[in-house]
Amino acid sequence: MDADTIRKLIEQGLPGAVVEVQGDDGVHFEAVVVHPDFAGKLPLARHRMVYATLGTLMGNEIHALALRTLTPDEHRPG
Repeated sequence: MDADTIRKLIEQGLPGAVVEVQGDDGVHFEAVVVHPDFAGKLPLARHRMVYATLGTLMGNEIHALALRTLTPDEHRPG
């Protein structure tokens, strides 16, 4: 598994998302995901939306994924 594949899967599952994924060891990754559908949702609900795009890869090919989920307004600098 690699960061680019994870980025593409998230972008496919959340059309319009801006996604940055990092991770060099093939099993531990960090992602920043910006999507307007996150508005009004708690962090857990946002994370579930992202996990849903990855399906069974989570816990298998992807051992750990640290997420930062933001709306476009939250992502804009102050």
